Amino acid sequence: MAMWQGAMDNRGFQQGSFNSFRSSSSDEDLMDIPGTAMDFSMREDVPPLDGEIEEDRSYNGGGIGSSNRMMDFLEEPIPGVGTYDDFNTIDWVREKSRDRDRHREITNKSKESTWALIHSVSDAFSGWLLMLLIGLLSGSLAGLIDISAHWMTDLKEGICTEGFWFNHEHCCWNSDHVTFEDRDKCPEWNSWSQLIISTDEGAFAYIVNYFMYVLWALLFAFLAVSLVKVFAPYACGSGIPEIKTILSGFIIRGYLGKWTLIIKTITLVLAVSSGLSLGKEGPLVHVACCCGNILCHCFNKYRKNEAKRREVLSAAAAAGVSVAFGAPIGGVLFSLEEVSYYFPLKTLWRSFFAALVAAFTLRSINPFGNSRLVLFYVEFHTPWHLFELVPFILLGIFGGLWGALFIRTNIAWCRKRKTTQLGRYPVVEVLVVTAITAILAFPNEYTRMSTSELISELFNDCGLLDSSKLCDYENRFNTSKGGELPDRPAGVGVYSAMWQLALTLILKIVITIFTFGMKIPSGLFIPSMAVGAIAGRLLGVGMEQLAYYHHDWAIFNSWCSQGADCITPGLYAMVGAAACLGGVTRMTVSLVVIMFELTGGLEYIVPLMAAAMTSKWVADALGREGIYDAHIRLNGYPFLEAKEEFAHKTLAMDVMKPRRNDPLLTVLTQDSMTVEDVETIISETTYSGFPVVVSRESQRLVGFVLRRDLIISIENARKKQDGVVSTSIIYFTEHSPPMPPYTPPTLKLRNILDLSPFTVTDLTPMEIVVDIFRKLGLRQCLVTHNGRLLGIITKKDVLKHIAQMANQDPDSILFN
Repeated sequence: MAMWQGAMDNRGFQQGSFNSFRSSSSDEDLMDIPGTAMDFSMREDVPPLDGEIEEDRSYNGGGIGSSNRMMDFLEEPIPGVGTYDDFNTIDWVREKSRDRDRHREITNKSKESTWALIHSVSDAFSGWLLMLLIGLLSGSLAGLIDISAHWMTDLKEGICTEGFWFNHEHCCWNSDHVTFEDRDKCPEWNSWSQLIISTDEGAFAYIVNYFMYVLWALLFAFLAVSLVKVFAPYACGSGIPEIKTILSGFIIRGYLGKWTLIIKTITLVLAVSSGLSLGKEGPLVHVACCCGNILCHCFNKYRKNEAKRREVLSAAAAAGVSVAFGAPIGGVLFSLEEVSYYFPLKTLWRSFFAALVAAFTLRSINPFGNSRLVLFYVEFHTPWHLFELVPFILLGIFGGLWGALFIRTNIAWCRKRKTTQLGRYPVVEVLVVTAITAILAFPNEYTRMSTSELISELFNDCGLLDSSKLCDYENRFNTSKGGELPDRPAGVGVYSAMWQLALTLILKIVITIFTFGMKIPSGLFIPSMAVGAIAGRLLGVGMEQLAYYHHDWAIFNSWCSQGADCITPGLYAMVGAAACLGGVTRMTVSLVVIMFELTGGLEYIVPLMAAAMTSKWVADALGREGIYDAHIRLNGYPFLEAKEEFAHKTLAMDVMKPRRNDPLLTVLTQDSMTVEDVETIISETTYSGFPVVVSRESQRLVGFVLRRDLIISIENARKKQDGVVSTSIIYFTEHSPPMPPYTPPTLKLRNILDLSPFTVTDLTPMEIVVDIFRKLGLRQCLVTHNGRLLGIITKKDVLKHIAQMANQDPDSILFN
């Protein structure tokens, strides 16, 4: 009895209980059941003639018995019919068809009255209004997260006596006792040792500050993991793998609900402030998608149609990247390249508008006080030279190697977490990793600072007034042409910084493997960029010193004369950051545009493109999957990747169910089964839908009906219609079948029947079937032979077959 199965058993419907179905839903969840009546019935565009109506009313198939009435209760729409179960896939074709019918009806009515015309205009404008609201809310939340995280990060080291709500930088802005060289030191800002033991010098003061740093980190991490565990388990991780799966049509109730949004926003601040090797950029995409899903409830057009809602979520993902990096165009391209499954041209325009509004909102809030959208915005003015493509490509190779290494080790650790006792103690795991990170981070100033500040320091192009150790060069010149500093010999501070950065690189590489995937909000963009930026800065300083001391070498003498500004180490850091991020995520176009928007320089596109492509080639040679696709496979999400080709020569008959020697396909007949027969099939099976045939002997296909719609319709008929009993005949035809007199009323369910299910023949190549599933977003496809129904292929069957052909475990394709 091989039938189409959902990703999980429909436990609430085993006994056909509509009450259990209603109790399992929540109005703030991703796929809610609206309390208002929804008209998902299949309507004709041309109304029937009066004579046809009278004929339909007069024909009831019941002979002379007045009690034998035709019960077509679906003439009135029923809440819940046409919606989907949790952990199931939406029917893209049906959803788009419904939207076209709705739009056609609104257009026809707009010609009848002024009010209908106004309604038509408001319906067309509602999409842009929704994008405006998403941009405003996403930008506001991003600004709140940035400000809060900056303050709480500084709280680990001290507090401002003028006002505890000021972070370190803001506390010293208005101080009259600050020198330019020591602009981070002011009497208004007190470290914890100054507050506790009234001194900031000596070994005991260092121990006090060390202890308070670790204590605050543990407190923030404990609060974050506890809130996630108790209130919103879906708020953990970056959220991008799940969002990719949801945008492909899968349903995860509550993943984009209001509780997830509230807890994710709070715990993201706590997790970033704890000093763990994670970022807020990935989770900001989840936050923006939560905003989009919740705001969809204000507009019936999006609340009642899952395909339209996913267009909104694609635009919300673009807004999330826009506020994460201050890159509106990069956000749109990220949504198109990385997360979206269905991205029509209309969604492209609206994504651009949402990203624009979100970036403008964040710019108005000005969370960093520098009129920039990110902390590590930088501008370079020195041109790059052709020879420098060699070290840029080397950084690309490093990024690809790092990406492949990280994906393999992180997936292995996450699999160990899922399959061992470790996964049962998420709080202990988070606290242990936080303690190790804080203890190792405090002695090194580059690991002690936040990762965004570290990237900003590494991207920085040293000037005369910079007091950073990375800019501690020996000044052996009198003037500088055009305000540009020539290459200079490194001083003691630079050499000290190089050793510290090398240790920082090792710590970041190791600790990020164990941090990503814990039960707290954790992004991967910033840690990956930090690894690449450190490697790039180390290589850039090395190239700079090589050019200074050996400017007469053949590789330098044609373009780098003594006293010229030849090498920009900050540019190498930026290219390295792009290479490592590309190696982990396998992004290319969107990555280059994001980095370009960060720097504001068109002339650095070629180095970024070279590094991004090299890192992708190297990483793909070692493993085809990016980190998000790898986590999708690890979690067993039914995601059909559109980027991979299916190259095996198998046929539909090799994949369909039932297989040879399996029980026959469970089907419903169009006019010969009773309510009891159908309820028995529902209670004895867990299939999510049933083909409807003319008869069991002929196996001629009529249509396909969903289990959920059957349960709701029968339950509603029992409650609202008199005379419907277990022996009532259910029929899916236009007219009721001839019945003996004085039989119970028949039950017409034609309006919940899909009359045009997608079918293929048994000899159709699987490469065509896979393309059909990808491009049409099908849930299932029926297999026929000479017009007779043979079997069924579901999306999960396709995924299992692909896994089997790739020598992977096919049973891993289920929602874990």
